[in-house]
Formats: sequence, C-alpha cells, structure tokens
Amino acid sequence: MSQLIPVTQIEPSTSGSGADQKIQPRSFNGFYRRLRIIGGSVLFALYFGVAWLNWGGRQAVLWDLSDKKFHVFSSTFWPEDLVLLSAILLICAFGLFFLTVLAGRVWCGYACPQSVWTWVFLWTERLAEGDRSKRIKLDGAPLSLGKVARRGYKHSLWLLISLATAITFVGYFTPIRDLVTDFTSLRASGWAVFWVLFFTAATYLNAGWLRERVCFHMCPYGRFQSSMVDEDSLVISYDAARGEPRGSRRKDDVQSAVGLGDCIDCQMCVQVCPTGIDIRDGLQMECIGCAACIDACDSIMDKMGYDRGLVRYASERELQGGRSSLLRPRLVGYFAFLVVMIGLFSWGVGSRPLVTLDVERDRGMYRFTSDGKVENSYLLKLTNKSPSPKSLVITVGGIKGSTVAGPDGIVLEAGEKAEIPFSIASHSAVLLSGANDIVFQVSAPNQQEEMITATSTFIGPHVN
Repeated sequence: MSQLIPVTQIEPSTSGSGADQKIQPRSFNGFYRRLRIIGGSVLFALYFGVAWLNWGGRQAVLWDLSDKKFHVFSSTFWPEDLVLLSAILLICAFGLFFLTVLAGRVWCGYACPQSVWTWVFLWTERLAEGDRSKRIKLDGAPLSLGKVARRGYKHSLWLLISLATAITFVGYFTPIRDLVTDFTSLRASGWAVFWVLFFTAATYLNAGWLRERVCFHMCPYGRFQSSMVDEDSLVISYDAARGEPRGSRRKDDVQSAVGLGDCIDCQMCVQVCPTGIDIRDGLQMECIGCAACIDACDSIMDKMGYDRGLVRYASERELQGGRSSLLRPRLVGYFAFLVVMIGLFSWGVGSRPLVTLDVERDRGMYRFTSDGKVENSYLLKLTNKSPSPKSLVITVGGIKGSTVAGPDGIVLEAGEKAEIPFSIASHSAVLLSGANDIVFQVSAPNQQEEMITATSTFIGPHVN
C-alpha cells in the first residue's frame, strides 16, 4: 500500500505579501543590513567608477562594438577569443552553483543587481515618503497636493538613479566621456538616445515597480535552488523546536510565557521581508536570502532578553541536532571544477598569442603568368593584440624556387589589424599534382616573440 506524503497548507500572509498586494518592507538595523550596505556600496562604486577609469590612453573597461574589441585594463579580447569569454561565463555559473550549495541564495540577497538596486530604490522611497506605516497610510490617503509632492519627489529620484545607471551601462559599450559630452551638448546619436532611454525605463520598472516580482516570475534561480541545496546547506531558517508554540507576551510576564516557545509572534520578520514571506513557514522559493528577518528577530530577542538565533543561517542537519559538513561530494566537486576552470582561464589568457595570423586563399583556382608560371593569390590577416607596437617579418616557404610578390615586413600599432595581399608564383615542374602546402611565417625577431606559422594550399595543374 502506497504512503501519502503529508502536505501543509500555508495561508497567505496578512501583512501585504502576494502578487496582488503591494509589499511595504519596514526599515530595520542589524549586522546583516550593515553587511549588505557595505557590499552594495562597493558594487555601486565599482559599477559607476570603473567606467571612468583610463588605461594606456583608452577607457579601462570597454566593449568596443564598432571595432569588435573588449578591453579589460591591460588585456584586449577579440572575437577569436570567444572561448576565453565563454570560460568566464562558466566560471561565474559554477561559482553561483558553489555558493548555492554552500549557503543558499546568498548571491540574491547581497550581490544580485536586482536586489542591490531594489534596496537603493526602497531607501529613496523611505526618504521621500517615510517608513512602512507612513507609506501604507499614504497609499490609502486621498489625492492631495502633499501626496503628489511626495510621490513626485520619489519618482524623480528613481528616474535620476535610473538615468545614471543607464548612461553608465551604455558607457561600457561606447566611450563614456564622449557619451556624456554628446548628451550634455544635445549631439547624441539616435541609437545612443534609444539605448539610454531603454535602460533607464528598464531600471525604473525593475527596481521601482516590479521589484520582488522579478524574483518571483522572471528569475529562474529561485526555482532550481531547491534542487541544489542539501541538508548541509546554510540557509535562513526558523528554529521551530525553540520557537514553538509561539505566542505574545510582555517582557517580564513569566506567567504568560509558560508553555510557549521563544517566538512572540510579533510579525517583525514578515514586516521587514522585501518579498513579504513568513520565514517561519520554512524555506520558500520567494526567499532571496537577504537575512532581513534575522536582523529583525535578533533585535526582538535582545529586547525580550532571549538568546539570539531563533531565525538564523542554519542547515537542516543542524536544526535536527547534527553538525554540518563542508566535505560533501557536490560542494567539493563544484569547488574543484572552479579551481580547474580558473587555472585554465589564467593559463589561456597568459599563453594566448598576442599576434595572430590568418591566411585566406583566393577562391579562384590558379592562373598562369606571362612567363608561364603558376600563380596563386592570398590575403594575410594580421592582428596585434598587445598594448605596444610590433615590428613583424613575413617569410614564405614550402615550394622551392617560388616567387613572392608582397611585403617582407610590417609594423602594427597596438590593437591594429592589417590585411596584406600576397601573390606566389612557381614553375609547374616543381609542383606536385593538384594541391601543394605553402607556409607563411611571421616573427618579431627584436622582441623575443615566438614565430607564428599558418599553412595554406597552393593549387597547380594536374599532371597525368
């Protein structure tokens, strides 16, 4: 006979959570809030500051779409370096998997741009409209001049932050100094105006209006986190064994606390939650791991004279009286993969050739010159990826007695690409029937660079 799995029905919170009710988080203080403020400030400083840094006469970090180059301080990546950029994505993905197995949605709560910008927008909302109770009262108040002024002040701040965010984001794809100059002088191109307005609207809608709905309905992370966390993962947990049965009481009223747990059912953990959930119902998809409920609960425990940690970072095993372990296969596997990928990426960046050579043969078969030789045409594509000029020597080999029409050297500036036409002619008597190998060699003899070779095909007439 099959066993039924018991299901617990969770009633919607009355504090304002849910898709059809506006969530108004309460302000609070605590260790994790300070940690988030420090982390968010660092991320904001990096986001808005790095775009203005210069390196070697150019913007330090710039995805130059017109020249198809990606500058990251002293390194420049080209389209042919796509495998390295793909490796960065893999490292980020598995880094996120590692963090999830270790500590749940800690990324969402502390470093996700959606969360960070939402916290900033919530701060400006409190600045303009007051704390939670005042905002709820303002929502229910009839339209008045004061309400319009407060709402106008809030939305003006939102739009200013959104505009600064958009200009900075677009400034990572086009030189930000030129972009700002063009906007202030009203000379910005149509595409620049479009993208700045687009990302302004996206930031304004996501952080100002959608907020937690992005996490609920648009972000897939919350849905697959349950398949990644295990009984040893540190997630935000309510210690039901200590807190239940819950009930209200006065601080010094020992009689009313008889038979009750430490939870006084004050609802503070719900009121501070940016997604409006009740952590006492257990781990939920909507929880972004921001630890606001931990700070709120700890403050109440301090006032009641109870030990902190009724709501805390804890694993399922720890709540059951066991001890969490870091040496578990999935966590060790993700960590090992991360170490290997970071090592391979570092080796790939350090060992990639700074001068690349690509040879394209003319699509025609071959032709005869006036003196009866067989001639093939080629196009050499040279790229200097280094931050300094390169003086290069070009040699051609592979067919004895061949005649080369093309330069024997070239100077490439930093980041320069060059296309060099070459013609090679040879007597048909020294050619093999059909295809022959021809080797192009490029070297920088005075700069201790390794020789770069590329092999192409020399087509001649078939000999019966």
